[in-house]
Amino acid sequence: MGKMAIIKKFTALLTFFSAILLYCAPVRAEMVDTYQFANAQERTRAVELAKSLRCPQCQNQNLVESNSPIAYDLRIEVYDMVNQGKSNEQIIEAMTARFGDFVRYNPPFKATTALLWGLPFLCFLAGIVGVVYYLRRRTSTEAKNASLNQAQQQALNDLLQKTGKK
Repeated sequence: MGKMAIIKKFTALLTFFSAILLYCAPVRAEMVDTYQFANAQERTRAVELAKSLRCPQCQNQNLVESNSPIAYDLRIEVYDMVNQGKSNEQIIEAMTARFGDFVRYNPPFKATTALLWGLPFLCFLAGIVGVVYYLRRRTSTEAKNASLNQAQQQALNDLLQKTGKK
Protein backbone atom coordinates (compact mmCIF):
# COMPACT_ATOMS: atom_id res chain seq x y z
CA MET A 1 0.00 0.00 0.00
CA GLY A 2 1.49 3.32 -1.07
CA LYS A 3 1.78 6.58 0.80
CA MET A 4 -0.98 8.16 -1.29
CA ALA A 5 -3.45 5.41 -0.38
CA ILE A 6 -2.69 5.85 3.34
CA ILE A 7 -3.11 9.63 3.07
CA LYS A 8 -6.45 9.20 1.24
CA LYS A 9 -7.75 6.77 3.89
CA PHE A 10 -6.59 9.06 6.71
CA THR A 11 -8.29 12.05 5.05
CA ALA A 12 -11.50 10.07 4.57
CA LEU A 13 -11.51 8.99 8.22
CA LEU A 14 -10.80 12.51 9.40
CA THR A 15 -13.63 13.87 7.26
CA PHE A 16 -15.98 11.16 8.53
CA PHE A 17 -15.24 11.86 12.21
CA SER A 18 -15.46 15.61 11.68
CA ALA A 19 -18.89 15.16 10.10
CA ILE A 20 -20.03 13.01 13.02
CA LEU A 21 -18.79 15.56 15.55
CA LEU A 22 -20.53 18.41 13.75
CA TYR A 23 -23.74 16.43 13.48
CA CYS A 24 -23.72 15.37 17.13
CA ALA A 25 -22.72 18.73 18.55
CA PRO A 26 -25.63 20.32 20.39
CA VAL A 27 -27.21 23.15 18.49
CA ARG A 28 -27.64 26.14 20.72
CA ALA A 29 -29.99 28.84 19.59
CA GLU A 30 -28.90 32.07 21.18
CA MET A 31 -31.55 34.60 21.98
CA VAL A 32 -30.21 38.05 21.37
CA ASP A 33 -31.54 40.99 23.34
CA THR A 34 -32.34 43.75 20.90
CA TYR A 35 -34.22 45.83 23.40
CA GLN A 36 -34.11 49.61 22.96
CA PHE A 37 -33.58 51.81 26.00
CA ALA A 38 -34.05 55.54 26.34
CA ASN A 39 -30.44 56.03 27.45
CA ALA A 40 -27.28 54.15 28.42
CA GLN A 41 -27.88 54.56 32.16
CA GLU A 42 -31.21 52.75 31.94
CA ARG A 43 -29.61 49.95 29.96
CA THR A 44 -26.85 49.57 32.55
CA ARG A 45 -29.38 49.60 35.40
CA ALA A 46 -31.59 47.03 33.64
CA VAL A 47 -28.67 44.68 32.95
CA GLU A 48 -27.37 44.96 36.53
CA LEU A 49 -30.85 44.31 37.87
CA ALA A 50 -31.27 41.26 35.61
CA LYS A 51 -27.88 40.00 36.85
CA SER A 52 -29.10 40.23 40.44
CA LEU A 53 -32.11 37.99 39.77
CA ARG A 54 -31.86 34.19 39.56
CA CYS A 55 -33.35 32.24 36.67
CA PRO A 56 -36.20 30.09 38.02
CA GLN A 57 -35.37 27.26 35.62
CA CYS A 58 -31.56 27.20 35.69
CA GLN A 59 -31.18 27.22 39.47
CA ASN A 60 -27.83 28.98 39.68
CA GLN A 61 -27.62 31.35 36.74
CA ASN A 62 -28.84 34.89 36.63
CA LEU A 63 -31.28 36.17 34.02
CA VAL A 64 -28.49 37.56 31.83
CA GLU A 65 -26.35 34.39 31.78
CA SER A 66 -29.19 31.95 31.26
CA ASN A 67 -30.29 30.88 27.79
CA SER A 68 -33.61 29.40 28.87
CA PRO A 69 -36.79 30.82 27.34
CA ILE A 70 -38.17 31.84 30.73
CA ALA A 71 -34.99 33.79 31.51
CA TYR A 72 -35.31 35.58 28.19
CA ASP A 73 -38.96 36.46 28.93
CA LEU A 74 -38.13 37.66 32.42
CA ARG A 75 -35.20 39.69 31.12
CA ILE A 76 -37.53 41.45 28.66
CA GLU A 77 -40.03 41.97 31.49
CA VAL A 78 -37.32 43.59 33.64
CA TYR A 79 -36.30 45.78 30.70
CA ASP A 80 -39.93 46.82 30.20
CA MET A 81 -40.30 47.76 33.87
CA VAL A 82 -37.09 49.81 33.73
CA ASN A 83 -38.39 51.65 30.65
CA GLN A 84 -41.67 52.27 32.47
CA GLY A 85 -39.71 54.11 35.14
CA LYS A 86 -40.16 51.60 37.98
CA SER A 87 -37.54 51.56 40.72
CA ASN A 88 -35.26 48.61 41.41
CA GLU A 89 -37.22 47.84 44.58
CA GLN A 90 -40.51 47.74 42.67
CA ILE A 91 -39.06 45.41 40.04
CA ILE A 92 -37.53 43.08 42.64
CA GLU A 93 -40.80 43.13 44.57
CA ALA A 94 -42.75 42.14 41.43
CA MET A 95 -40.36 39.26 40.70
CA THR A 96 -40.40 38.12 44.33
CA ALA A 97 -44.21 38.18 44.38
CA ARG A 98 -44.22 35.98 41.30
CA PHE A 99 -41.40 33.51 42.14
CA GLY A 100 -40.77 33.95 45.86
CA ASP A 101 -37.49 34.81 47.56
CA PHE A 102 -35.77 32.10 45.50
CA VAL A 103 -35.42 34.54 42.60
CA ARG A 104 -33.13 36.75 44.70
CA TYR A 105 -29.48 35.89 45.22
CA ASN A 106 -29.54 37.83 48.47
CA PRO A 107 -32.91 37.09 50.11
CA PRO A 108 -34.10 39.32 52.96
CA PHE A 109 -33.96 38.14 56.57
CA LYS A 110 -37.41 37.05 57.70
CA ALA A 111 -39.05 34.05 59.37
CA THR A 112 -39.02 31.91 56.22
CA THR A 113 -35.35 32.61 55.50
CA ALA A 114 -34.05 32.62 59.10
CA LEU A 115 -32.60 29.11 58.78
CA LEU A 116 -30.88 30.07 55.54
CA TRP A 117 -29.19 33.03 57.20
CA GLY A 118 -28.59 31.38 60.58
CA LEU A 119 -27.35 27.95 59.52
CA PRO A 120 -23.76 29.00 58.71
CA PHE A 121 -23.48 30.72 62.10
CA LEU A 122 -24.95 27.68 63.87
CA CYS A 123 -22.53 25.34 62.08
CA PHE A 124 -19.59 27.57 63.04
CA LEU A 125 -20.77 27.68 66.65
CA ALA A 126 -21.24 23.88 66.73
CA GLY A 127 -17.71 23.47 65.37
CA ILE A 128 -16.26 25.66 68.10
CA VAL A 129 -18.22 23.80 70.81
CA GLY A 130 -17.03 20.48 69.36
CA VAL A 131 -13.37 21.56 69.35
CA VAL A 132 -13.58 22.85 72.96
CA TYR A 133 -15.29 19.63 74.08
CA TYR A 134 -12.64 17.53 72.33
CA LEU A 135 -9.74 19.50 73.82
CA ARG A 136 -11.16 19.37 77.36
CA ARG A 137 -11.84 15.67 77.10
CA ARG A 138 -8.37 14.99 75.72
CA THR A 139 -6.76 17.07 78.48
CA SER A 140 -8.67 15.28 81.25
CA THR A 141 -7.85 11.88 79.73
CA GLU A 142 -4.17 12.79 79.52
CA ALA A 143 -4.24 13.97 83.14
CA LYS A 144 -5.80 10.66 84.23
CA ASN A 145 -3.26 8.67 82.29
CA ALA A 146 -0.37 10.80 83.55
CA SER A 147 -1.11 10.29 87.24
CA LEU A 148 0.20 7.12 88.87
CA ASN A 149 -1.73 5.02 91.30
CA GLN A 150 -0.21 4.39 94.73
CA ALA A 151 1.29 1.04 93.83
CA GLN A 152 2.99 2.49 90.76
CA GLN A 153 4.23 5.50 92.75
CA GLN A 154 5.69 3.23 95.43
CA ALA A 155 7.38 1.07 92.80
CA LEU A 156 8.87 4.18 91.21
CA ASN A 157 10.14 5.47 94.56
CA ASP A 158 11.72 2.09 95.36
CA LEU A 159 13.41 2.01 91.96
CA LEU A 160 14.74 5.54 92.40
CA GLN A 161 16.11 4.68 95.88
CA LYS A 162 17.90 1.61 94.50
CA THR A 163 19.61 3.61 91.83
CA GLY A 164 20.42 6.37 94.31
CA LYS A 165 18.76 9.17 92.43
CA LYS A 166 16.32 10.31 95.06
